[in-house]
Amino acid sequence: MSSSVALLVGLVVGVVGGVVVASLVLRPRRLELERAAPSDGAAPEAVLSRRLLDLIDPAVVLLDADDVVLLANPAARSLGIVRDTRLLVPELLELARTVRDGGRRRAEVSLSGSVVRGGPRQVGVLGVRLERGSGPAPGPVALVLQDVTEARRVEAVRRDFVANVGHELKTPVGALSLLAEAVEDAADDPETVRRFASRMTHEADRLARLVRELIDLSRLQGGEPLPELVPVGVDTVIAEAVDRTKLAATAKHIAIVSGGERGLVVRGVESQLATAVTNLLANAVAYSPERTRIAVGARARAGFAEITVTDSGIGIPREDRSRVFERFYRVDQSRATRTGGTGLGLAIVKHVATNHGGSVTVWSEEGLGSTFTLRIPLADAPPTPPGDAPVEHDLAGGPSAGNATEGRS
Repeated sequence: MSSSVALLVGLVVGVVGGVVVASLVLRPRRLELERAAPSDGAAPEAVLSRRLLDLIDPAVVLLDADDVVLLANPAARSLGIVRDTRLLVPELLELARTVRDGGRRRAEVSLSGSVVRGGPRQVGVLGVRLERGSGPAPGPVALVLQDVTEARRVEAVRRDFVANVGHELKTPVGALSLLAEAVEDAADDPETVRRFASRMTHEADRLARLVRELIDLSRLQGGEPLPELVPVGVDTVIAEAVDRTKLAATAKHIAIVSGGERGLVVRGVESQLATAVTNLLANAVAYSPERTRIAVGARARAGFAEITVTDSGIGIPREDRSRVFERFYRVDQSRATRTGGTGLGLAIVKHVATNHGGSVTVWSEEGLGSTFTLRIPLADAPPTPPGDAPVEHDLAGGPSAGNATEGRS
């Protein structure tokens, strides 16, 4: 635990101790904090301690020598680990017995979703044996539980991110090293040198793109404050994104067709929105066959501007659709290697949408293509929660991205 958490836990234990000492005098056996109001004759310290215990976030449970719950604050009961005078989690009961025998203990316990409310939880637990007076006999045991689920999730994401970054950087760096050696060995063969130099340029571009997108993702995730949101024309964003993607599309003889409502205005950061739409178009170009068409358009819907990008590409397998907005996730690793993809483009789109109070979703069928929809609140309408969007149909004829929860890489 951090020093701030340790300080909080120390305060909680002190409060519990004060409550216990006063309560053992005022009441013979059981205390249920949220059910019984302090008696008029209760000591002021006990009343204040119990009120403080009511307000703190950590769950606090007090057990007697028979594992009967003497006290449970509202946080403990709302967590669902206590029912009447019983503690429902065997691991916590075992920890209490260990504490009773050996004094203070710290542990981390997984709480099953079948017991606690709101799904599985990971909690850090501090168990303290409270003595009665100066006698040697152990008194009640206090358990203080701090939810660390989100902290552990963030740690896991950070570990995965570092591992993925290392793997992604090794590929172009290793390729550049090998190509440099090959160029040196082929110094007397101009044609071979030109071929290897071309490959070196490709790998250098891939490395530069990866570094650039890592920086962009870091900024979007809170590394820098979000710039002020100003009115931005959707037509301008789409035109900029089409212009950025035109060269790659022309190389594959792919036509990019714009349409939809004109004149829509959203509140946002123009450069970020242009990057998001560019990433969607670049993704569509990379995964579409040659001599096909990509449609990009916009419309107003339920207070949002919906920017859709529809392709006739390979589509996304059902088992991959829920993960394609994750960083570094790719449906087809070999194809991504050939196209030079970094696996960060759709993650950037997701964070741009989130930072603007919107969302990005997708409809897709294997062999038929995909439609991505970026939803950004309109400048002249209050935003509504993305989950409240009605069921719609997109340009490809499938369920609208406004109602979908799946994605593509």
